[in-house]
Amino acid sequence: MADPEKLFRVDVVTPNGMIYSHRGSIVDVRAIDGERSIMYNHVPLLTPLVISEVKVKRRREMDSKIDHIAISGGYIEFSNNVATIIADSAERARNIDISRAQAAKERAEKRLKEAREKHDERTLKRAEVALRRAMNRISVYNTKGH
Repeated sequence: MADPEKLFRVDVVTPNGMIYSHRGSIVDVRAIDGERSIMYNHVPLLTPLVISEVKVKRRREMDSKIDHIAISGGYIEFSNNVATIIADSAERARNIDISRAQAAKERAEKRLKEAREKHDERTLKRAEVALRRAMNRISVYNTKGH
């Protein structure tokens, strides 16, 4: 008889509450120092994350469901077979309003252009972050094949 698959809990939390809570076999994240894949019994970990996509593979089988989540950076902590991602904002791919994300991208591009023309470094940096967040949401939405 085959060993039962070893799954662990994956939670994504924002100031607005729990966005995601399921069991998974692998979680892929992008830390500030590169990509990380976490599996059952991974060594304890606490690391900052960048604006990116989080992928949670629910089971190891080839046809396993993968959940895609857009995050705005934050942290991941893994211990005792629980992965907790704390982010300022997070959205599951299925919940992303693509027209809203595209409008945010256009606003950020406009602010970027204006900030460059005015040589306003502070506004430029904020617009760059807003653009990365919007592009990430669009990318995660498109990853799901919508």
